[in-house]
Amino acid sequence: MTEQHLMLHTDKYQLNMMYAHWKNGTQKQRTVFDVYFRKLPFGNGFAVAAGLERVVRYIENLRFSDADIAFLATQEEQYDLAFLEELRQFRFHGDIYAAIEGTLVFPNEPILRIEASVFEAQIIETAILNFVNFQTLVATKAARIKQVAPDDILMEFGTRRAQEADAAIWGARAACIVGFHATSNLRAAMLFNLSAKGTHAHAWVQIHNSEQEAFDRYAEALPQDVTLLVDTYDTLREGVPHAIETGKKLAAIGKRLKAIRLDSGDLAYLSKRARTMLDEAGLHDVKIVASNDLDENIIVELKGQGAKIDSWGIGTKLITAADNPALGGVYKLVAKEKDGQYEPVIKISGNPEKITTPGKKNVYRIISNETGKAEADYIVMHDEQLENSTEPLMLYDPTHPFIRRKVENYRVETVLKPIFIGGQLVYQLPKVQEIAQYHQRQLDLFWPETLRKLNPEKYPVVLSDQLWNVRKALINEHTS
Repeated sequence: MTEQHLMLHTDKYQLNMMYAHWKNGTQKQRTVFDVYFRKLPFGNGFAVAAGLERVVRYIENLRFSDADIAFLATQEEQYDLAFLEELRQFRFHGDIYAAIEGTLVFPNEPILRIEASVFEAQIIETAILNFVNFQTLVATKAARIKQVAPDDILMEFGTRRAQEADAAIWGARAACIVGFHATSNLRAAMLFNLSAKGTHAHAWVQIHNSEQEAFDRYAEALPQDVTLLVDTYDTLREGVPHAIETGKKLAAIGKRLKAIRLDSGDLAYLSKRARTMLDEAGLHDVKIVASNDLDENIIVELKGQGAKIDSWGIGTKLITAADNPALGGVYKLVAKEKDGQYEPVIKISGNPEKITTPGKKNVYRIISNETGKAEADYIVMHDEQLENSTEPLMLYDPTHPFIRRKVENYRVETVLKPIFIGGQLVYQLPKVQEIAQYHQRQLDLFWPETLRKLNPEKYPVVLSDQLWNVRKALINEHTS
């Protein structure tokens, strides 16, 4: 897919800081920034990393066009013409490491690490947060829905309620990377090789002389894929009987009614009654699809009431993440170049949760060889290597360091993978279906207590002793 040019998809202060660095001759200073979030959305036990493909396309196409330069020349800051000319040559030459899409991720651990000149690192902040925050949020919401309906068909129906066109297509993709089976959005289906699904609207029924005529004509036009919306008038007295009649006509010519769809009313009661009516008519293989402002909470309730629903169309509450509409991910400077080395830096805050973890870091997932389950995520300074380590690890709770436990028989997985090195893409972007398979393997690493919808067990994210001491020293330096 060719990414739309987005060089000015940034906040004004990014350009102002770039200009100030240029004026002071510090634009080439190397820096390290972390992208992370502080709090899990929806009361969930995990989040799902998403948005990397769009980040990649964005970085690959970073160019200031003539129109961009002309616009910047009109700004009240009156940028020096030599600065604007330098922007024409702008390219990203840095390194990006990231948790690949589908990875389960947790608060206060880097999910992207950007190492680049401050000139390059600042301009990309806003766009990266925009892409990653939104898609990670939607993927996490979709994963919650998938958790409560793991064996059902799930369809993303959110386009008409999404916050504009880009949100619709990237939100559809975010849902499908965690296992949604289809989207209603044809553009998303084309761009990302997704399955597209759809039925018909109430308007199709209303424009005909009768509901039966509407159903019969629809089946005649699309006999290979007939799903009928049965709640335009009276679902049980008219809609379902008319659908059954159409189903029998299809059977007589060797075709079949695929499904009926319920879009209003008491979905538990209606689905149970409809199932009985379909079965009594001999249409045992006809599925029941439900829509109408669904989410994981409503689906759980419907299943608890014995609803006979096979497929779910999820729209508004998924694409808008209605109960938690922003992830709150941040992009923070954690190291700067000094005398050819990286010097850790920290941000102090009156809110303890906003104090940053300094330094260029790696994240390791510690996996027990005995259970095959993840024990903790372990954040270390970049020069601490755990890939081949067999030494016991003492894991400290970062909030309550007196809570600790030793891990001995383990293996590690590196969470942050190389994506760009020296400005060159070194990562092969997988297909959505491959990401969904990887995501399922990720889920298999975690205990059900971490994955459950309500009151999940908190998964440990811990700091190495070296990193803990660096953080403590910087806090003391800036607060004493």
